[in-house]
Amino acid sequence: MIDISACITAVAGYVPPDKLTNADLETLVNTTHEWIVERTGIHERRILKGEKGTSTMAIEAVKCLCEKRGITPQEIDAVICATITPDMLFPCTANLVCDALQISSLSFDLLAACTGFLYGLEIASNFIKSGNYKKVVVIGADKMTSITDYEDRTSCILFGDGAGAVLLEPNYEGVGILDTLLQTDGKGKEILYKKAGGSAFPITPQRLEQKEHLFHQEGRQVYKHAVSRVSSTANTLLTRNQLKGEEIDFVVPHQANERILASIGKRINIPYERFTINIDHFGNTAGATIPLCLWEWEKQFKPHHKLLLTAFGAGLTWGAMYLTWGYAAI
Repeated sequence: MIDISACITAVAGYVPPDKLTNADLETLVNTTHEWIVERTGIHERRILKGEKGTSTMAIEAVKCLCEKRGITPQEIDAVICATITPDMLFPCTANLVCDALQISSLSFDLLAACTGFLYGLEIASNFIKSGNYKKVVVIGADKMTSITDYEDRTSCILFGDGAGAVLLEPNYEGVGILDTLLQTDGKGKEILYKKAGGSAFPITPQRLEQKEHLFHQEGRQVYKHAVSRVSSTANTLLTRNQLKGEEIDFVVPHQANERILASIGKRINIPYERFTINIDHFGNTAGATIPLCLWEWEKQFKPHHKLLLTAFGAGLTWGAMYLTWGYAAI
């Protein structure tokens, strides 16, 4: 029996045209451009204006993905959308994407916060390896501005909106997703969450007044857990694949903030110059950060380059993925 691996064969992204700069935020909250850059590395972020949902961006990303690969949407066998800001609880955002693009296939949303895209890749990889699916699209998309408190200067400076998508196809030469380590710890539910909107805490006027429907985090705790847990997981993955840090061509991390990324780089002994970074101009786009990095850096990846993907999110969820790149971008 021939071994099958799931290989990324195309990547695409979409960000809205409108920008929210640090200068804009200076008019909303007590902050400065210098303060934001020093703590996060962010200069600006994109925002999706108007009554448009996450699916608006996801649809554009998948359209571009199909055009780049030279396939029709109807050839797609499955669509997985990693998001914490769905257009609505149901139908899921993946269904809305399929409806807009006339895709008739298995589709569903996946909620694992900022680690969601890695979870989606792992699920899609196993779909491919089963032999039953030939083309699986994984989307990471979030409209984080829809759940951001623009009176909280510690969190409103972080977030932007965007969507990225990748196409996974079978590979028979050992190229593609080679190993993954994903983990979770529910005890972290107190430090990173959006409380209201589910069955346990339905939306009420009181909860709206207390802003329980918006994003909340305990910044110092998040920093500590993100650095320690992502570093430990990445090192475990490298060790079990008999890899040294210098053998990794690129690290593609979730873009939480530059301080976290720099600290992780030191702990896994990989130079920061090998980290793909776009937080400076896109901000933290949650589930979209990794695919947007893949999209922006695609032309720098060469066949057989070794990539390490890492992420940390609410749940707590975190993980790392080791893959080899499958193509040279035109």
